[in-house]
Amino acid sequence: MSHQPTLARRLGTTDAVVIGLGSMIGAGVFAAFTPAAAAAGSGLLVGLVVAAFVAFCNATSSAQLAAVYPASGGTYVYGRERLGPWSGYLAGWGFIVGKTASAAAMAVTFAAYAAPSGWERPVAIAAVIGLAAVNYRGVTRTARLTRILVVVVLISLAVAVAAAWGGRGPAPLNILGEGLLAHGWYGIMQSAGLLFFAFAGYARIATMGEEVHNPRRAIPRAIGISLLITIIIYAVIAVTLLATIGPDGITDSATPLASAVGSGTWAWAAPVVRVGAAVAALGALLALVAGLGRTSLAMAREQDLPNWFAAVHPRYQVPHRAEVALAAVICAVIAVADLRGAIGFSSFGVLVYYLVANIAAFTQPAADRRYPKALQVIGAVACVSLVATLPQSSILTGVAVFVVGIGLRMLRLRQHR
Repeated sequence: MSHQPTLARRLGTTDAVVIGLGSMIGAGVFAAFTPAAAAAGSGLLVGLVVAAFVAFCNATSSAQLAAVYPASGGTYVYGRERLGPWSGYLAGWGFIVGKTASAAAMAVTFAAYAAPSGWERPVAIAAVIGLAAVNYRGVTRTARLTRILVVVVLISLAVAVAAAWGGRGPAPLNILGEGLLAHGWYGIMQSAGLLFFAFAGYARIATMGEEVHNPRRAIPRAIGISLLITIIIYAVIAVTLLATIGPDGITDSATPLASAVGSGTWAWAAPVVRVGAAVAALGALLALVAGLGRTSLAMAREQDLPNWFAAVHPRYQVPHRAEVALAAVICAVIAVADLRGAIGFSSFGVLVYYLVANIAAFTQPAADRRYPKALQVIGAVACVSLVATLPQSSILTGVAVFVVGIGLRMLRLRQHR
């Protein structure tokens, strides 16, 4: 690796767990259940189990790799070290492009809950600028703000669940709807691919490995703890939504949790849900900006992005140029793009990212192993399977974007020669 300025280790295990929670809870609870219900109906429960298991397999690979390669960049670094430059590049490219779209979607989600009608895009752009400014001032400020946001979100979710059940009474038969397998296994696997989008936030912990104290111990622990907490929360929310408004109600609502609360007698809780959704989107966006900056830093160090992005701020110890540039790109995407397909497209990029992680972890020697190779095999096969079940538009867009990325790297290599 090139000799470049390094980032300061300022994060503890708790900080890493909070960043993982902020990344995962914001995306899934308020964004992923609607398309998952449309694909699988009540079978989204099975899809959630599949997505959680795939996430667990991928998390073990990320944790095992991060303990050996505690540097900024996550799977981009792991792919380069274990499989070669092209594998690392594909992982990094998938992460940056997919998560840039995801960051724009999270900003728009925040604005949908917080902005007056007609002001969604300006408010979303303002949110990106504000959070980029927080990230610019140092990773400890990022961790502190994320901790506040996560606490607010957890409180709002607790209120929402209580309001959904207490406001109308439980209806357990709604959970099954027409049956868990009514939409077939293809629908269930498609819902799993969409719900996997919600679990992918633990990658942010690995991408920030260069800033965590005692990374060999802290990163694997933080990944496991944050993923377990998130799985429990998602399971509670999924059962609550199905029991209160049923699969059709989830499909028909862009904000199913708010619909579940509004359908009961605790209407006073609806604003709490809106605040929670807005804050959750901010937490996810904050972690996304931080993770994108670190991956861009790693790619710039290896000349896969312009070396200009490899600069580290002398005072704040952050990749300030990369973060500013990415914030500008995210704002441009918000200003001009239709982001309705962002979940599927982001899932495509992230599944490619974890496919590389699983293969890289499979190649590690016995001395560096923490988990059986079978988990990496299952994780890799599952990533390919879930990609194949994503909506066709997401697959076509993802393939096109990767073709562009391959062309750009080939051009850069030719210029260097």
